[in-house]
Amino acid sequence: MASEQVKNSAFDTEAASCLVKELRHTVLAGKTKSYEWRVSQLKGLLKMVEERDKQICDALFSDLSKPEMEAFIHEIVLVKNSLKVSLKKLKEWMKPEKVKTKLGTFPSSAEIVPEPLGVVLVISAWNYPFLLSVDPIIGAIAAGNAVVLKPSEVAPAMSSLLKKLLEEYLDNSAVKIVEGGVSETSTLLEQKWDKIFYTGNGRVARVVMAAAAKNLTPVVLELGGKSPVVVDSDVDLTVTARRIIGGKWACNNGQACVAPDYILTTKQFAPLLIDSIKRELLKFYGSDPLNSPDMSRVVNSNHFSRLSKLLDDDKISGKIVHGGQTDKSELKIAPTIVLDAEEDSLIMNEEIFGPVLLIVTIDRIEDGIDFINSRSKPLAAYIFTNKKQLKEDFVSNISAGAIVINDISLHLMVDTLPFGGVGESGMGAYHGKFSFDAFTHKKAVLRRSFLGDAPARYPPYTAGKLRLLKALLDGSILGIIRALFGWS
Repeated sequence: MASEQVKNSAFDTEAASCLVKELRHTVLAGKTKSYEWRVSQLKGLLKMVEERDKQICDALFSDLSKPEMEAFIHEIVLVKNSLKVSLKKLKEWMKPEKVKTKLGTFPSSAEIVPEPLGVVLVISAWNYPFLLSVDPIIGAIAAGNAVVLKPSEVAPAMSSLLKKLLEEYLDNSAVKIVEGGVSETSTLLEQKWDKIFYTGNGRVARVVMAAAAKNLTPVVLELGGKSPVVVDSDVDLTVTARRIIGGKWACNNGQACVAPDYILTTKQFAPLLIDSIKRELLKFYGSDPLNSPDMSRVVNSNHFSRLSKLLDDDKISGKIVHGGQTDKSELKIAPTIVLDAEEDSLIMNEEIFGPVLLIVTIDRIEDGIDFINSRSKPLAAYIFTNKKQLKEDFVSNISAGAIVINDISLHLMVDTLPFGGVGESGMGAYHGKFSFDAFTHKKAVLRRSFLGDAPARYPPYTAGKLRLLKALLDGSILGIIRALFGWS
C-alpha cells in the first residue's frame, strides 16, 4: 500500500506515515540486521554503479553540464570506493568490541555491540546529486537500517534516475525513495525517524533540526561555509595555482561545499598569484571559458541570479580582476576573481558556491589565522606553504571540518578520515567506517555470572562495608585486604 502511495503525486502525511510504518515493520522483523542482507544490498549498489555508469553521467550532464571526467572521478569513483571499503570491512565493523571492566564488577566481561538505529531519512543535495545521495545510503545499509532517500528536486534528471535505479537494484521493502520539493520534504520531516542525515545549507538545516527536535531525533548535518585558502609566498606558484583551480572551477564550477571561497595572501604576493591563476585558467579553459566543454554550468536560473547579484553589488565595482562574463541563456559564468572586496559587501558575507573566487590581502601571512578565526568555522581550511611552523600553527589554531596542506579537497578521497563540519559548517561525520558509525548505536553490554556477589553492596550499611566498597571502587587491592580484615 505504501509503495503505491509514494508513487502518487500527492505525497501527504498519510502516505508518509504508511511508508515509515512499512519500513519499521521490515526492521522489527529483523530483515535488515543480518550480515547477508547488508552485503547483498551493498553488492546491488555496486552492480548498479558498474552497469549504469553511462546513465549516471548523462543525468549529471543534464542537470549540471558536468563533464564526464568530473562525473566519473568525483561521483562514480568515490561511490565505488566507498562500496568496496564497506564490503571489505563490514564483518569487522559489525563485531562487538571487547572492553575492560573494573575490579568493582569482578567477575565480569563487557563489550560494545553495534546495532542499527532503525529507520533513517537521507535528504541529499543537488551539486553532487549521485554521490551525496548514495554515499550516506551505503552507511545506512551497512549499519543495518531501513532508509528513505529524498533526492534534491534541483537536480531532476538524477532524482528521476535514482528512483528508477534504486527500485531496480535494492530491496524495496527496506529502501525507499521519495521525489519532490519543499512540500514532500516537509511531510517527511513530520514523521518520527531514528536519524536524519541532511546535506545542504544552514537555513534549511535549521528547519531540519527543529523538526528533528520534536521527536528527539539525532541528526547529521553536512553543510558548508566560506572555506579559506592561505597562500604563502614560498610556494611553487604553478602547482599552487593549478591545485586551487582544480579545487574551485574543476569541481562543479565552484558549486561544491569544500570549494575554496576566498584566498588570504599578502599584498606583495597577490599580483604574482593572480597572474599565475590567470595563466593556468587560460590553459585549462581557453580564451572563451563560457564555451568550454570542460566546465559545469550554474545549476538553475535562481542560483544564476543569486551569483549575478553578488557580482553586481556596487561595493565590488572595479574589484573584478579577472572574468566576470556571464551567459544567462546557458547559465554560464566565467571563472571570476575579485580582489579585496569591501568587508560589508554581500560577497564577503555569503557563501559563494559558484565560479567566483575572492582574494583578500593581509599584511603578514600569519594574520590569516586571526582572519579565519574571526568568522564562522568552515567546512574545510587550506594552506599552501613550506614553512613547518606555519603548518603547525594552522593545524593547531584553526577549527574547521578538515584541514588540507598544499592541496584542495583531496581529503574526500581518504576514507580513513572523517568528513563533516563543525559549528556553522555542520555536525556529525561520515565516509568509510565513520559512515557505519553515523547510523549505528553503540550498545553497552555488561555480562556477569551469579558468582562474586558481595554482601557489602546491600543493606544494612556499616562502616566496614563502606570501607570495602570504597576500596573496590578505587581498585585498591591493599584497601580491600585492609577492609576485609577490619584494619583501619
